[in-house]
Amino acid sequence: MKVSIIQIGNSQGLRIPKPILEQCGFNGEVELEVHNSELIIKRATCPRQNWGKAFQAMSQNGDDQPIEFAQNQWDREEWEWK
Repeated sequence: MKVSIIQIGNSQGLRIPKPILEQCGFNGEVELEVHNSELIIKRATCPRQNWGKAFQAMSQNGDDQPIEFAQNQWDREEWEWK
């Protein structure tokens, strides 16, 4: 499908037909990337969107315990622990 680049204020833009927006699940924000002179438009993602489920699974598996770090001689003698 070809679309025209249009003037929007001091910028330029594209009108994306509603069926394409719905098919791609675009809503609100998108991510733009350029690869080999091609513009790629992706649905915006939330970097931590599944962390809640992951933390629940960790808790159920007992994997949510603090990590104990082994202290070396420098830690014991040079570092001031408060």
